[in-house]
Amino acid sequence: MSNTDHSASRAARHLALPQIGAQGQESIAASTALLIGLGGIGCAAASYLASSGVGHLLLCDFDTVDASNLGRQILYGPADIGELKAQCAVSQLGRINPDIRLTAMMDRLSGDALAAVVSEADIVLDGCDNFATRFAVSDACVANHRRLVSGSAIRFEAQLAAFGPDYETSPCYRCLYTEADESLENCAGNGVLAAVPGVVGTMMAVEALKFLGGIENPPGRLTLYEGLTGDWRQVGIGKRVDCPGCGSVG
Repeated sequence: MSNTDHSASRAARHLALPQIGAQGQESIAASTALLIGLGGIGCAAASYLASSGVGHLLLCDFDTVDASNLGRQILYGPADIGELKAQCAVSQLGRINPDIRLTAMMDRLSGDALAAVVSEADIVLDGCDNFATRFAVSDACVANHRRLVSGSAIRFEAQLAAFGPDYETSPCYRCLYTEADESLENCAGNGVLAAVPGVVGTMMAVEALKFLGGIENPPGRLTLYEGLTGDWRQVGIGKRVDCPGCGSVG
């Protein structure tokens, strides 16, 4: 069976969706997605973007695999301990789908370098574990008018939100959080149920595939998941006129 036949078979269920179809799948295949952070969230998101045929994945993580990662970061195994996550992810995702482009990025991106990489992507998925990086990624998305899908997980809880690309009317990540929130908890010190990052990473892939496939998906909503009770809820995110990230856009 040729690569073309494999790609058509892989996309069969997408082609059967009237909201996606051949045109939407062609758009997905022609797209570039940037993933910031290849922890539990990024591993799940990257796996589904790769298997769904997103044409080019830019995989950004400067960290190495640790034994404590293996319970929730599904792209890695014991043999990968000590290796660079981005390189391991490229190897594993290439086995999932050999017909897409995969680029490992092992540098800690900031400033102009981060903005340049963001400008190469059609969509950015941020699953990193610190506010400084999240703010920087949001600022780069605002400057380059890129859709940002942001996800986080701690204990049994997960959050998901999408922003942009029209930041004249859409809020940005800084409309939701400010520098005063940088002291909030993270999963390293508070724990996280192994599957919860996978839940939010998978939902981020859903949001990305809808956007890349041409499905209208208005931003400005925060989705909250509580794993202990199984509850989901959504709240609106208002655009702050005094926002330091997007307040002057327009």
